[in-house]
Amino acid sequence: MGYDDPGRDAPVEPSSGVPISGVPASVVEHGFDDPAHGEPGRDRVGVHVAWELVLAAGLAVLTWLLWRDGPAALRGDGLRVLLVDVVAVGLLVLAAGLSLRTAAVNLAVGPVAVAAALHVAEQGDRGVEVALGHAAAVAALGGLVVGLAVVVLHVPGWAASLAAAAGVVVYIQRRADPVLVQAGYDPRENAFHLFAGFAAVAVLGGLFGAIHPVRRLVGRFRPVADPARRRGAVATTVVLAAFVTSTVLAMLAGVLLATNADGPIVPTEGLGWTALAVGAALLAGTSAYGRRGGIFGTVLAVSLVTVLFTWVEARGWTVSRWVVGGAALGAGLVITRLVEAYGRPRPADGDPEARPHGDGPISSGWSVARPAPVDDWPTVPPTRADDPPADPWDTPRWDSPPQRWDSGDQ
Repeated sequence: MGYDDPGRDAPVEPSSGVPISGVPASVVEHGFDDPAHGEPGRDRVGVHVAWELVLAAGLAVLTWLLWRDGPAALRGDGLRVLLVDVVAVGLLVLAAGLSLRTAAVNLAVGPVAVAAALHVAEQGDRGVEVALGHAAAVAALGGLVVGLAVVVLHVPGWAASLAAAAGVVVYIQRRADPVLVQAGYDPRENAFHLFAGFAAVAVLGGLFGAIHPVRRLVGRFRPVADPARRRGAVATTVVLAAFVTSTVLAMLAGVLLATNADGPIVPTEGLGWTALAVGAALLAGTSAYGRRGGIFGTVLAVSLVTVLFTWVEARGWTVSRWVVGGAALGAGLVITRLVEAYGRPRPADGDPEARPHGDGPISSGWSVARPAPVDDWPTVPPTRADDPPADPWDTPRWDSPPQRWDSGDQ
C-alpha cells in the first residue's frame, strides 16, 4: 500500500518519533518524494539547462544546414508545412513524455496516431468534427482501459500498453491499401497558432513539472522499493489521467499527420512512431525512470528531429524513422543516466535535518549505521588462568592501581 500523506503514514519509532527510514517527519514532509525512501532536498535543474543548451546548439546547426540545402522549407508554404509537422510530432512526444514522467510509459502512442490518421482519412467526408469526436471518444476510452489494467493489476505500463498497441495494429492491418484523405480541413492555415499553442503547453508543462509538489505528485508511481508494491490511490489517479491524456494527444497527432499529408495515408504498424516519440522524449531530458524532466527540452528536441527529417529530404536522402528513433533512444538513455546522477538533491553536509539519521542511505550512497550496544563493563578485572579463585569481597575494583597481567607462566 502506498503512502498518500507524506510524513504521517510513515511508520515511526515510539521512542524518538523518527520514521523507520531514519528521517525526521518534518524533512519527509518537505523534502522527500516518498516518506520511506528518497533524499532530502529538491532536484537540481542545472543538468537540464546544460543539456538544453546543447540541444539548442544542435538545432541551430541543423537549421543552418537546411537553409543552405533547402531554403524553400523555411519560407512561405514550406515553413507552414514544417511547423505543422513539428506540432504533430510534438504531440506524440508530449504523449510519450507525459507517460514517462509518471513512470508508466505508453507504448501505444504510435499505433494510435496511425489508426486516428486512417480513421480521419476515411470518415473526413462526414465532417472533421464528427470524425474527430469519434476518434477522441475511442482514444479516451482505450486509454482508460489500459490505465485500469496498469493500476488494478499493478503491472508495468510498457507491458500493458504494448498489449494495447498489438490490438491497435490488428485494426490497422485490416486496411491493405493506402487511404485518400477525405477531410477538408487544412491545418497549414493555422500553422503559426498551432505551433505557438504546442510550445506554450510544452514549456508550461515543464515549468509546472519543476515545482516540487507537482513533481512529487506526477512521479508518485515511480517505484522506490519493491516494484510490485502498490503506490496508493494518488498514484492510481495520476496514472489513469496520464494514460487517457497521452492516448488523446496521440490521436490528435494522427489527425494532424493525416490532414497535413500531400498524398494518401499508408497503413503502417506505427511502432516506428512510438520509437521516435519515446526517443525524442528521452532526448528532451525526461528520465526513463519517471518524475524528472526539463523545461524547454521537448520543444527543442521535437524541432531538432523534425528539421533533421526535412533536411534529409532536401538532400534527397532517405532515412527511416526507426533509424532516427533508435539513435534518439540510445542517446536518451545516456541523458537519463546524467539526469539521475546530476539531478539528485545536493547533499547538505552542515544541516543535521537534511541528512538521514540512523540506519538508511545518505545522498552519497553510503549507509549510516547505529552503533552496536556496548555490554556492561565487568565488575572485576581479568585474572590469570593459574590463579586461585578470588573472593569477590576481596577482589580489587577498577579504581585500584593498575596492574600488569602477563599471559603464561613466569
